[in-house]
Amino acid sequence: MTKGMKIGQAANAAGVNVETVRYYERRGLIARPPKPTTGGFRQYAPSTVRCIRFVKDAQKIGFSLAEISELLSLRVQPGATCREVRSLAEQRRAEVQERLNDLQRIADVLDELIDTCPDKESLGACSILEAIEREA
Repeated sequence: MTKGMKIGQAANAAGVNVETVRYYERRGLIARPPKPTTGGFRQYAPSTVRCIRFVKDAQKIGFSLAEISELLSLRVQPGATCREVRSLAEQRRAEVQERLNDLQRIADVLDELIDTCPDKESLGACSILEAIEREA
């Protein structure tokens, strides 16, 4: 049987801090190991470390913790299919594309403001500040 790890060891093995492990426990993303009845420390299994890494990796590609919780549930749900995971990924992709489009619109507005800036004029003639004031 593989010996478990204390919380600090598990956190270190997963590349996170102890507070992240505790937060994931509170959010229900990972199970909190039972405290030994004979005393001592809770023991985290290697599977918990893999789960923590899964959560972090899913976050890196844009999934929210709520979506990750759903992904974790699907992994253990009998009869779940790839289609459900794909659907979540497609939703996330659409949201990312929408954010990218919004950021591109912002970049376009900034480019226009920068191009029309009189540069060496006094602040009173600053077209960027005027445009921001019009928007407020």
